[in-house]
Amino acid sequence: MNSAQDNIISNRSLSAVIKDYYQLTKPGITFAVLISMLVGFVLGSAGTINFVLMIHVIVGTYLISAGTGAHNQFIERRLDGLMNRTKERPLPSQRISARNGSIFSLTLIFTGLTYLALLVNPVAALVSFATTFIYLAAYTPMKRISATNIIIGAIPGALPPVGGWAAATGNILDPGMWLLFGIVFFWQVPHVMAIAWMCKNDYEGAGFKMLPKNDSKGIKTAFYALLSTVLLFPVTILLYTMNFSGLFFLITGLVLAVFFLVYGIRFAKDRTPQNARKLMFASIAYLPLIWVAVFVDMLF
Repeated sequence: MNSAQDNIISNRSLSAVIKDYYQLTKPGITFAVLISMLVGFVLGSAGTINFVLMIHVIVGTYLISAGTGAHNQFIERRLDGLMNRTKERPLPSQRISARNGSIFSLTLIFTGLTYLALLVNPVAALVSFATTFIYLAAYTPMKRISATNIIIGAIPGALPPVGGWAAATGNILDPGMWLLFGIVFFWQVPHVMAIAWMCKNDYEGAGFKMLPKNDSKGIKTAFYALLSTVLLFPVTILLYTMNFSGLFFLITGLVLAVFFLVYGIRFAKDRTPQNARKLMFASIAYLPLIWVAVFVDMLF
């Protein structure tokens, strides 16, 4: 970074600097992680919620998720600078230096892991460590190597409810937590596929090997997106038949799965950017609504 850039950064207001560091934490994704984690925590608590423990889980999970998102941006800062959708992020635009971004992200990660290990339980800390490790050490580099990165990336993306359940119970053996994992895993694939199809030229120009690469007609992209939406049906039914949820969740979950599937079918039939965008918005609507169904179901 040259002296002129140093002067620009040093003359920025404190609020602007704070805003950039906040953006570095990927706040939208971090918020989604917290909600998914809380679903797992509440269901794992089986009606007896330790609210002090819940606050500790929220704090620890927030720190780790925010740090993971920030370190992902640190690793990909040069590639982000090549894409229109990410070139204005704080690191590629050099509003935050790479050194400061790295220190900030690693501090959040290690503080969060220590916090969970000491104030929640080691199992929850281990699940969070696995989430961060897979995301940063497997998924992030895999995006430049193979289109299978989408499947790899869906694993850490689906682990937050497992972490929440582990925080409440101290174990990772309950089948309910893995059914929640399944919901987020199968939701995530069409969500990412839709974004990758809309931004395929941007991704390809930056060297990312998302599935649309070498899939010019989108047949594979549409197939995996559609298959994942279909698999949401048995996972939803299993949560009910195994007594982890009630009838309200079953009905609502199946209705939402049909809603999601409709947009998956539309994208499979006509793989236009417009249908990909509609599938993306359907996915954005599905996940919070399914979690609302979980919480409402607990009231009955």
